[in-house]
Amino acid sequence: MNVFLIDADNLNAGAWIDEAFRMLEESEGTMPVRRAYGSAENLKSLAEVLRVWSVRPFVNLSLTKNTTDIALAVDAMEFACQTPKPRMVVIGSGDADFVPLVVRLRERGIRTVCVSERGKMGREAVSAYDRVILVGQEQALYEAQLLAAPTLEAPVASAVASKKTVKKSPAVKAPAKKAATKTTAAKKAPASKKAVKKTASVVAERAADKTRHVDVLAILQAVPALQTGQPQHISAVAKALHDANLLGKNSASTKLFKKFPNDFEMRPTEKPHTVQYILPPDQS
Repeated sequence: MNVFLIDADNLNAGAWIDEAFRMLEESEGTMPVRRAYGSAENLKSLAEVLRVWSVRPFVNLSLTKNTTDIALAVDAMEFACQTPKPRMVVIGSGDADFVPLVVRLRERGIRTVCVSERGKMGREAVSAYDRVILVGQEQALYEAQLLAAPTLEAPVASAVASKKTVKKSPAVKAPAKKAATKTTAAKKAPASKKAVKKTASVVAERAADKTRHVDVLAILQAVPALQTGQPQHISAVAKALHDANLLGKNSASTKLFKKFPNDFEMRPTEKPHTVQYILPPDQS
């Protein structure tokens, strides 16, 4: 039996929960037990996606302290004490508060998986789980592009203002000069449109680059198998990095790992076919 327990105060977007279910069903199988814990407001906003995936909502007690984490942890341990015990428990939250719970579940032989929105995953919680699934990459790119969009308003406004200036310019005594002014303005207009399109393209590329910021933690989150410290086939690792948008279509994974010589080791040196995460001294 697989159990999926969602902290709806943390994993609180319908798109993220929908993406999580699809990824889990593709890689881990079905989730017979599906529960979501949270405030009445958050659960109400998620009502549609919870209905679609048949998730049972559990509303917090209305207290001064947040009771979501405790309610989820209590139910998780109750499942762990059942016979037969769950094969896997999925925690829908990147909150590091759940690490003690995850340790106890793992000690009882239960596979533990974390599903977290990309920007909410606690760094210290990554190694506690058997697997970490990050969601919300497409949403992050969309939001980054929205944030960058206002920078396009200046060129557009400039082009519009230029056209208005030409139309409202006072009549010039010399007819020849007036004709020349109109001709010049007509020639410059297409150039302005090209500049706007070029600026839009550059901004979109920069926005995408920001969402693909790569560091050691991002690599480990995208390829949880590396966290074991065991050699992994470099082609499988590269595919996972591509799927997580951490590696461009034409980029080589070997070049990426060479940026972190103290964290990753590739073998053999000449034409590597495996890559291995160098565990910190306290974990090796």
